[in-house]
Amino acid sequence: MQLEQAAEEHLRYLTEVRRLAPTTVRAYRSDLADLRAHVGPVALAQVDLEELRSWSWAATQAGLARSTVARRTAAVRGLFAWAVEEGLVATDPTVRLVTPKRGRTLPRVATADALRDTLDRMAQEATDGDPTRLRDHAILELLYGAGMRVSELCGLDLDDLDHDRRTARLLGKGSKERVVPFGAPAARAVDAYLVRGRPVLASRTDRPGRALLLGTRGGRMGVRSVYDLVSRVLAPIVGANVGPHALRHSAATHLLDGGADLRAVQEILGHASLGTTQIYTHVSSERLTATYRLAHPRA
Repeated sequence: MQLEQAAEEHLRYLTEVRRLAPTTVRAYRSDLADLRAHVGPVALAQVDLEELRSWSWAATQAGLARSTVARRTAAVRGLFAWAVEEGLVATDPTVRLVTPKRGRTLPRVATADALRDTLDRMAQEATDGDPTRLRDHAILELLYGAGMRVSELCGLDLDDLDHDRRTARLLGKGSKERVVPFGAPAARAVDAYLVRGRPVLASRTDRPGRALLLGTRGGRMGVRSVYDLVSRVLAPIVGANVGPHALRHSAATHLLDGGADLRAVQEILGHASLGTTQIYTHVSSERLTATYRLAHPRA
């Protein structure tokens, strides 16, 4: 079987059987397409360890981040593991392919005070009744208040919110469902948007559907639009080139700063591994150390 055909069948398996997140499948599709471009139109069985090492080395030389190179390695390992199980190849050349170690990069977070001021300002601006301002305030409050991923936020339907319990039902990575709480400020922002903002946006199309968040034309709001919004709002307090994940990082860090149990934070964030959540303990430790050095007379 040709590499291109094998890659497509493998990606279909990841989507329909493994039910990986669409963003993960898209990333793997791009990685495997890059591999095909590197080795040319060959059969899957012709791709050997030396070809894979050459491909990985080219990525490193191109300046790709170690995390990106590691993901590309994971993509091709998954392809060959699947191919061996399907009997398409006899051996797996990725067994001896070295994965570069990922450098630990601590996420950038906003301070609780800076976020409070920003959200208060957005709430004040939304009092004019502008539907997009009402929506944007609700977006920021939900992302920070519930620590959800941007894809989870954009996938929310009206029925996914329990207003009495102040919880949201989310569909996370691997199509895993979880229920997360959100606070009173987020509840007030969402209620205001639903009463005064969403109906206006919904009137701009004949088929608004059940999506919670609507764009300016009345359709479901996309991830890219939310990313641009959050990046613009957070730039003055966190820095350039940050997106919705910065609010998720901030929520996790502030929960731990406030004494939340690590496993509870893991459940809220929907992390499969506790080790993924533990990075936020390092963020909190750094903040604690910085405060100590500024405030303690013998620091």
